Amino acid sequence: MSQQLEFFDIPSPCRGVCQSDSRGYCLGCFRSRDERFKWMTFNDTEKRDVLRLCQQRRLIRNRKPAAQDDNQSEQPSLF
Repeated sequence: MSQQLEFFDIPSPCRGVCQSDSRGYCLGCFRSRDERFKWMTFNDTEKRDVLRLCQQRRLIRNRKPAAQDDNQSEQPSLF
């Protein structure tokens, strides 16, 4: 399989928020601390992997909680 030539650098996903959540992921770009610090040393394949992980983390964070079943309605009031 031939490899495609890369003509442009893969830009950092940084959004300038630079705050971490309780798990250590940036609230702006969803990278871990190590991923942020080592970004400039990563090759293009590693950068693409980090971007894929960031997208997964963003989707998980933005996922809405599962809706409750209609069969399990709230208990009616006794008053």
